[in-house]
Amino acid sequence: MRKRPSATLSHEAEAFIEMMAAERGASRNTEAAYRSDLAHLETFLARRKQKPRTVDEAALRAYLKSLDYVGMTARTVARRLSVIRQLFRFLLVERLREDDPSSALDSPRLGRPLPKVLSRAEVDCLIEATQGKEAGDGGRMATLLEILYAAGLRVTELVTLPLAAVERDPTMLVVRGKGDKERLVPLSDPARRAIAAWLHIRAGLLGDGETSRYLFPSRGRAGHLTRQRFAQLLKEAALEAGIDPARISPHVLRHAFASHLLEGGADLRSVQLMLGHADIATTQIYTHVLDEKLRALVQEKHPLARRRRRAVDRTRTPGDTSSR
Repeated sequence: MRKRPSATLSHEAEAFIEMMAAERGASRNTEAAYRSDLAHLETFLARRKQKPRTVDEAALRAYLKSLDYVGMTARTVARRLSVIRQLFRFLLVERLREDDPSSALDSPRLGRPLPKVLSRAEVDCLIEATQGKEAGDGGRMATLLEILYAAGLRVTELVTLPLAAVERDPTMLVVRGKGDKERLVPLSDPARRAIAAWLHIRAGLLGDGETSRYLFPSRGRAGHLTRQRFAQLLKEAALEAGIDPARISPHVLRHAFASHLLEGGADLRSVQLMLGHADIATTQIYTHVLDEKLRALVQEKHPLARRRRRAVDRTRTPGDTSSR
């Protein structure tokens, strides 16, 4: 049974979060994020002596304006508005309200930021940097990176991998993702070799009589390596590899996995399944890699592009650097 966090919310908001957990399989992280967003909203409404059951459209508009006033990004505002809309749709369905005051609210305009991606050479350097430190951590970090880059896992999926998922040297990794949905992801040979080596060392790292259901156990309260600790270790590995740590995060390696697959000729549907995206539109952002590759190919190989470059070269005068 889930332990209810200490943050105090209205009865309506608590009922909504319980529905998200029970009916939609929301993860603990998603539940915590929704709780934080709703607590922020209700704090604002309390100053206006309003609650979810009584709030009107004007108050919600004022709330969104307040987010913009404090400099919150359009993406964060859009996320909070999504939570608000889900809450009021829930209240409408449950007949706790007769109207939806969020229905007429406009979403902020979002750009389409391209995912940060490492090059293949940079990923190789990162993995090599961790392999050089195997004696210090038993190869744990090298194994984490091999799995992350080979399977494109979310960081929570990675650190909570059960031991049972890899005990039989699998060619396919069974991953339990968002909404408690399972998917199969093939493992590369380097990842399988790293896992096999880690399993031999892992047993010796546990104390006498100690057992753990996790592939990457920890003596902390969670029982496994935490997301925060892994992110910290990843920054340290970036420094060892000569890569700016600001460019590195677990999700950047997930982006690299998807982009490099598409660059190598994988089809979008297969990448969607391996990433565990519910909507292929989410996966389509990675096609920017193909767009850039095709654009460069046309500029380099197309006869008209080559002819145009030769014409430009002929019009240059000696010492002219204006078009360089």
